[in-house]
Amino acid sequence: MKNIGFLSFGHWTPSPQSGTRSAADALLQSIDLAVAAEELGADGAYFRVHHFARQLSAPFPLLAAIGAKTSKIEIGTGVIDMRYENPLYMAEEASAADLISGGRLQLGISRGSPEQVIDGWRYFGYQPAEGETEADMARRTTEVFLDTLRGEGFAKPNPQPMFPNPPGLLRPEPLSEGLRERIWWGAGSNATAVWAAKLGMNLQSSTLKDDETGEPFHIQQAAQIRAYRAAWAEAGHTRTPRVSVSRSIFALMNDRDRMYFGSSSNDSDKVGFLDEKTRAIFGRSYAATPDKLIEQLKRDEAIAEADTLLLTVPNQLGVDYNVHVIESILKHVAPAMGWRD
Repeated sequence: MKNIGFLSFGHWTPSPQSGTRSAADALLQSIDLAVAAEELGADGAYFRVHHFARQLSAPFPLLAAIGAKTSKIEIGTGVIDMRYENPLYMAEEASAADLISGGRLQLGISRGSPEQVIDGWRYFGYQPAEGETEADMARRTTEVFLDTLRGEGFAKPNPQPMFPNPPGLLRPEPLSEGLRERIWWGAGSNATAVWAAKLGMNLQSSTLKDDETGEPFHIQQAAQIRAYRAAWAEAGHTRTPRVSVSRSIFALMNDRDRMYFGSSSNDSDKVGFLDEKTRAIFGRSYAATPDKLIEQLKRDEAIAEADTLLLTVPNQLGVDYNVHVIESILKHVAPAMGWRD
């Protein structure tokens, strides 16, 4: 395990029981948590993106702000729903955030998950072309986005421009060189993991995936990763790909930890339906003393296959508590898992 970061869903609610009661709280606390995580030595600060919900939805201002206030930690998403995106404008925004951070952006994208509203992307002005599904639309948008990040000009310049142009066809600006190799695809199935490998994207595998074999979650996820790596090798890419998995992991260090997570009912996989057609398996959470956590995590085949582990954090419990959650894993669990060996 080379890298360990955190993944925040950025929830907020005006409830008095929440430590994150507004959108401003969610954004500003996300910045503070990323700064603190860098000070702890964590490798990454990642954020989930959801629309029409009391969660983080506009990642690039947040990523740019974190990039300006940190110097080492990777910053990224897990994931941006490509059904909602203009690929050219997204390339400009992503490049700007990457340049501000000094090339630390690790951008996770995907087809997206079931949303708060029906066909929410239609309200953003997008719809599948004739004969396309919404998943097809997301993959088409992704391919345009990836092509744009290659940096080749394609737009015919105005013969009488307001400002002088470089020679040849033009491209969106700014463009951050190297960002194309730091795009990750959040794959829900083995087939989309293989598709991502063919296109040269890194792989993000979350705490759920399509239930394709009926086996335990971590075994199915490990098989997905192996299929991805085989497809990567077959495609002939020259660089080594990166693979991340997400887990809810809590070291029970004190009474507060035990109060929040000591009697967790999520210590086994769950099976459900994302929609009327898609049967999904949801991976278990881990909550135990550090010595027991190490034993449990070493039996997780997908963690063993991945190079990056993202710890999902309960952001509404506040920055200080989440710093404690991350620090407990980095100090008392990660070294025994081979972190940075």
